[in-house]
Amino acid sequence: MSCNKSKDGVVSNRLDQTEYLENFSDIHPPLDNHEALVEADRCYFCHDAPCMTACPTSIDIPMFIRQISTRNTLGSAKTIFDQNILGGMCARVCPTETLCEEVCVREIAEGKPVKIGLLQRHATDKAMNTRTQFYKREKSTGKKVAIVGAGPAGLSCAHRLSIHGHDVEIFDAAEKSGGLNEYGIASYKTVDGFAQDEIDYITDIGGININHGKALGKDISLDDLASQYDAVFLGMGLSDVNQLSIEGAEAEGIEDAVDFISNLRQSDDLAKIEIGRKIVVIGGGMTAIDAAIQAKLLGAENVTICYRRGAENMNASQYEQNLATSKGVIIRHWLQPGSVASVDGKLSSIQFEYTENKNGKLAATGETMAISADQIFVAIGQKLSVSDLEAGSNSVKIENGRIAVDEEFKTSISGIWAGGDCIADGEDLTVSAVAHGRDAAESINRTLES
Repeated sequence: MSCNKSKDGVVSNRLDQTEYLENFSDIHPPLDNHEALVEADRCYFCHDAPCMTACPTSIDIPMFIRQISTRNTLGSAKTIFDQNILGGMCARVCPTETLCEEVCVREIAEGKPVKIGLLQRHATDKAMNTRTQFYKREKSTGKKVAIVGAGPAGLSCAHRLSIHGHDVEIFDAAEKSGGLNEYGIASYKTVDGFAQDEIDYITDIGGININHGKALGKDISLDDLASQYDAVFLGMGLSDVNQLSIEGAEAEGIEDAVDFISNLRQSDDLAKIEIGRKIVVIGGGMTAIDAAIQAKLLGAENVTICYRRGAENMNASQYEQNLATSKGVIIRHWLQPGSVASVDGKLSSIQFEYTENKNGKLAATGETMAISADQIFVAIGQKLSVSDLEAGSNSVKIENGRIAVDEEFKTSISGIWAGGDCIADGEDLTVSAVAHGRDAAESINRTLES
């Protein structure tokens, strides 16, 4: 990657087209048939399957790998889809290095786990590319279920409900379905429009209708849904972001990282995206990592992530941190933002204060430092828009800023379930959201059948 150093400030077209194509190509190219067979043969098919226990959707990993090894790839895909209908996306974006692959016996013994994620992709891609469907709807029950949010939780719930014969109506505020899979994941992880291909594959089962541009609290209300449908599932994710509340934060050049990633994901020409030479990203999660790496890939000269705690406290996995540094991103710890300096309203630098762990609590040291920047991406967390849920008589219980649910994902209001990032114990992982939607659908089905 080359960067034209004469292009000062925030500009577009920093690279030539070949560099954009190369930088945003598939970060983990798929295995071919031979590679998949060789990798599958590395699996010990452990009887206690620690990898399966570590998977939030409890996919029978030894089984699907054995099926690949015996050249039953479509059978392998069904084993995956039985537990995780979004297995294709999860194979691309799951932090397998901290889930199934971390506990792989090969990892423990050799430091080189079986490539479970790539094997899962190998199987699910074959099923999707051949449009092989493993499920048929049962006879219509006449029951109607409303789902808010066409992200992983909502889609997983919808597919499982449709299998049981229920009619599903999904409402989503965005112009496209997919939630974070479509708008919030680094482009090099899901290339060639995979998110939309997966949605088409899921909805091919029938009985699922998706309404876009329908936001809860604005275009639809919880009261209306509760009165018009036999059940409601809330899977809208986290639509609000935490703001940077420091002096000078109104300067031109400060942008929310979620918006930056979303705009990049929806761009039909990466050369049109304006990017600075000197970027600072504030935060320590996956959004911060994805924003920083993609800023670098767009041609930024210097990209620095600043996080207020230590490396061990970052929500982003060590693998993702290493990926960022391998792309030239600098990660600095124990720094919290203090104030922004600007010239004629345009960002020029940001001052940080050093922090430390003092008696188990984060404390400022009083020492400061400044980093020159022409663009800042803020990635300090997302939150639930609670106001969307409070209007009307069907106000669900909120706990720690998210929707409270029981072990079956039932909310405090009868007939309303919830899952994914919007619930109190949500893990902000695609695979966890899929599990929530699947299990909530089974609970809904039991209730509708009783």
